[in-house]
Amino acid sequence: MTQPIRVIQYGLGPIGCAVARLAASRDGLTLVGGVDIDPAKAGRDVGEVAGLPAPLGVPVTRTLAETLDRTGADVVLHTTSSYFDLFKPQILEILEAGLDVVSTAEELSFPWRDHRAEAEEIDAAARKAGKTVLGTGVNPGFLMDTLPLALSGICQEVRHVAVTRVINASTRRGPFQKKIGAGMTVEAFREQMAAGRMGHVGLPESMAMLFDTLGQRLVRYEDGVEPVVAETPVETEHVRVGAGQVRGLRQVARGFTDTGEFAVLTFIAALAEEDDGDTIRLTGRPDLEVRLRGTNGDLSTVAIAVNAVRRVHEAAPGLVTMRDLPVVSAW
Repeated sequence: MTQPIRVIQYGLGPIGCAVARLAASRDGLTLVGGVDIDPAKAGRDVGEVAGLPAPLGVPVTRTLAETLDRTGADVVLHTTSSYFDLFKPQILEILEAGLDVVSTAEELSFPWRDHRAEAEEIDAAARKAGKTVLGTGVNPGFLMDTLPLALSGICQEVRHVAVTRVINASTRRGPFQKKIGAGMTVEAFREQMAAGRMGHVGLPESMAMLFDTLGQRLVRYEDGVEPVVAETPVETEHVRVGAGQVRGLRQVARGFTDTGEFAVLTFIAALAEEDDGDTIRLTGRPDLEVRLRGTNGDLSTVAIAVNAVRRVHEAAPGLVTMRDLPVVSAW
């Protein structure tokens, strides 16, 4: 009988805990450890921290080395930061320990355009270790890149790609509502956006994957963010928004070839947003339009990370993207 794949959960925030719970429930996977720098979590049972129905009998450790002193492992599920300067040392540490990596770090999903040097460093480390690294998630990782590319397989020609994602953030966790600026004044929102690291991360990576895979040269990239302002008060479990305050954001990325716009990616996330769903339009031969309902970002990100474990563990060494793997499916 095939041995279960032993996984370590690296990062036990809300998403990391949800990933750990799903991994622990899967036949074919065994959750053998958890890593988190939070001193309030270190030393407690992984099952308790993750919200499992029973303890696992292994403690959360503050470092990967401490966990590996207690157990062997095959794959690390990595859910810490979006940004290369923060997660790159963690990925390199995991590879040096001889483990495959499935990460939800957005900038890792297709890093070859904006972070080529860092991507090459991780790719070289992965090949040296004989291990595989994947960055994935619902977006980037699926809705705005992998899925449109799969749909293009039934087109003879693609002249334009448009993907729109609309999220009713009232149903999402508190950190996400904060991330989109809910409850801020418009002035504070614009100041935070100018400072960077607020709003959605990953549109440049999705755009680069689309262009590269469809054989187009990305000569210009534009990305703008505007606040979505509440006309009437909005209140959720996590935040209260007055009329005139920000209830979310609208972010639009455009990619151009020498002859004009080839792709537009629109991301709207706001409290009390009614038109929740995802729309993919490919203009070409034939024209296609696909509309999705129910793609909950948290549930879907957790699912695709756990579902990718088997594919990554079986893949050839190196830094790979979702387009490089066989179809990732529920199992």
